[in-house]
Amino acid sequence: MPLTPEQEARQKIDDLLEKAGWALQDVKTANIHGSRGVAIREFPLERGFGFADYLLYVDGKAAGIIEAKREGTTLSGVEIQSEKYTEGLPESLPAWFRPLSFHYQSTGVETRFTNRLDPEPRARNLFAFHRPETFVEFLETPVQSQKGNAGEPDPSYGLPPTFLHRVRQMPHLIESGLWPVQITAIKNLEHSLCQNRPRALIQMATGSGKTFTAINFIYRLIKFAGARRVLFLVDRGNLGDQTYKEFQQYVSPYNNFKFPEEYIVQRLTSNTLDKTARVISVMLKVS
Repeated sequence: MPLTPEQEARQKIDDLLEKAGWALQDVKTANIHGSRGVAIREFPLERGFGFADYLLYVDGKAAGIIEAKREGTTLSGVEIQSEKYTEGLPESLPAWFRPLSFHYQSTGVETRFTNRLDPEPRARNLFAFHRPETFVEFLETPVQSQKGNAGEPDPSYGLPPTFLHRVRQMPHLIESGLWPVQITAIKNLEHSLCQNRPRALIQMATGSGKTFTAINFIYRLIKFAGARRVLFLVDRGNLGDQTYKEFQQYVSPYNNFKFPEEYIVQRLTSNTLDKTARVISVMLKVS
């Protein structure tokens, strides 16, 4: 008998979860300590909340849920439903935080993710599910003083800070050595990120220092916002050489160290990736 669209979606989601390191279990035989990350299918929530298609346990405590939908479903309308499920975990069960911190909406082809630890949670598209180890990093980040824009109280105060929190807390830009157009570009980029608008375009004239502007911005994201890795793409070999040299020559205005003295900058010339590299420079071949 052919699978229904819903069953096909579940199969694809199961495959994605297994590839990300999750152990799939059924409710009746669940062992939340059987693996670091456990995904329990069709988990019953408190009365009035229904069932979570998948409840995600990390290190024996509930951390998030997945709402599964058939392929072709518009997931932007599913976020409210999945958010509701994060509030329905029975009180007797262990959890990292209540409501649960993470919720996904997925068809197995398209997946969206919402991190409720963010100051203003909003779903974003992903290529795959997070690994359990990544959730632990999110959840065990030390809690620091968190203030919103203009010093306003942060609604997620007391929870582990996320990248968006740290972007909003970065120190003022040291403007010495920068041209006015570079200062404007960096400040506007950071303002865009603070508003949870990750897509931005810098339009600067030839010779105005675009690469140096980008390196300044990248350095601040790594040092102060905790960015783990940045991919820098160029379309010609000579630009790759130029970019790599500028990273090597960049001197931090905050501590006078050169960029490579603090963080590994790797120029990718093969399929081998240094896992400790913070900046990856890649040349694109354009035909």
